[in-house]
Amino acid sequence: MSIEKRKVCGIDVHKSFLVATILDREGSNKTKQVSQDIESLLAFREWVITEGCDSVAFESTGDYWRTLFIVLEDRIPVTVANAHHIRHIPGKKTDIIDSLWIAQLELNDLITPSRIFTGERYELRSLTRGRELLVQSRAELKNKIHHLLDSTNIRLSSVLSDVFGKSDAPDCLASPCQ
Repeated sequence: MSIEKRKVCGIDVHKSFLVATILDREGSNKTKQVSQDIESLLAFREWVITEGCDSVAFESTGDYWRTLFIVLEDRIPVTVANAHHIRHIPGKKTDIIDSLWIAQLELNDLITPSRIFTGERYELRSLTRGRELLVQSRAELKNKIHHLLDSTNIRLSSVLSDVFGKSDAPDCLASPCQ
């Protein structure tokens, strides 16, 4: 059973700024817009701690949340929510309404936290994903080259077992246009 939170901060994260709302059990709230540069985030962290927040919560929006998470994680409990798991209220949306909604969900323990990788696991996961993207890009580029060669009636695949292979390339380059 979790301890009841008295005061929390809900944050709506954007690329260059964030909107934060501190909410307590009595319903009073304070909202602030903060730039996403390091100095502003450090000042924001001190504001949240000075205000006596038990935790902060925000959605994992792109990669924009990662710096905020790194700045906050050692000093205050952080809940990172999957954006698909937070049901937004219908009607006109603003950054202030979103940050207040996230704060209300956090105050009442209604956010299922995302699994966040830190340290070596984060690095390994990033490297693995990066490699996966590079391999996929390489395959797409090779397919485009094959298509381009075929569309210009250059049929290297009928002469070479692997157009991009190392074994046939020297033969192809040694006797151009014969």
